[in-house]
Amino acid sequence: MKLEEFDYNLPENLIAQFPAEKRDMSKMMVLNRRTQSILHKHFSDITDFLGEDDLLVMNNTKVIPARLYARKDTGALIEVFLVREIQKDVWVCLIKPSKRVKEGMVLFVSDELSVEVLKKDEDKWLIHLLYEGNIFDVLDRVGNIPLPPYIERKLTDEEYKNLDFERYQTVYAQKEGAVAAPTAGLHFTDEILQKLEKQGTKHCFITLNVGLGTFKPVKCENIPEHKMDSESFEITQEAADMINEAKKQRKNIVAVGTTSVRTLETVMNKYGCIKPVNDSSELFIYPGYEFKITDKLITNFHLPKSTLLMLISAFAGKDYIFDAYRKAIENQYRFYSYGDCMLIR
Repeated sequence: MKLEEFDYNLPENLIAQFPAEKRDMSKMMVLNRRTQSILHKHFSDITDFLGEDDLLVMNNTKVIPARLYARKDTGALIEVFLVREIQKDVWVCLIKPSKRVKEGMVLFVSDELSVEVLKKDEDKWLIHLLYEGNIFDVLDRVGNIPLPPYIERKLTDEEYKNLDFERYQTVYAQKEGAVAAPTAGLHFTDEILQKLEKQGTKHCFITLNVGLGTFKPVKCENIPEHKMDSESFEITQEAADMINEAKKQRKNIVAVGTTSVRTLETVMNKYGCIKPVNDSSELFIYPGYEFKITDKLITNFHLPKSTLLMLISAFAGKDYIFDAYRKAIENQYRFYSYGDCMLIR
């Protein structure tokens, strides 16, 4: 299977630069794998397609303000992008322009936070964060939400804080650690969740800290040669019990987002069942993969040649997905992180 098979042309004006006015106002394309049908709805209609025979599995990771703007003692501006913490206050990060940085240098972010550069590690850097108190409280005050590179717009600091700090985060985000949002969950509101609960659609939370790998382009022409970045995840006892009980009762496991899919399928591949665990995933899902637990999927529209597009092609069939994408373009759906979504059942 070749990389070029997963390419498509997307008009630039369909790349969503802003979220919908309200979370549940996004369009939702409904795909039925059995009938190969396609319906055009809105996310507020999700309650019409889920019931007491469905269990939603949602990723409650919380996006951290991972983009820092620091200065050298010369006054030169340096961008530090936090990727993941590997031990207390020691982080893997990206730095640019990296040529202006040397090991042992201290970069000044604010009166509350400085960055000590430890060493270069291939294309990334190891740094030590210097601060007092809780690092996530400090980052909330001095950091910036790491919007994807395809979101290109100019906002004042106040507009940015008021918009992205809220909307590039699910309403159920709890556990800090992600540098990108699990975007399928951005459409949910508290009211939608309450309505689903009242009609018997239960939900549980797992955690996968979305890393930069979600934007990592596939460069191998032969797809199976691609290597996924490792991402840490956690499944609690409560979530494991709910998922196992749902399967016992032959209910549908509805993964909210590709991160939930990869977490569930990783655990099934590794342990043969869903169990409480802290682990990491490097699972690459592409056509030919046999799903072991995921029955339905809620997901956004993804970039050409991306691992996410390959995953949903594996789940629903490549031809069916590409037909759906063509229809999405014809019907002016909005693509990528702040865009519209699909329910595949």
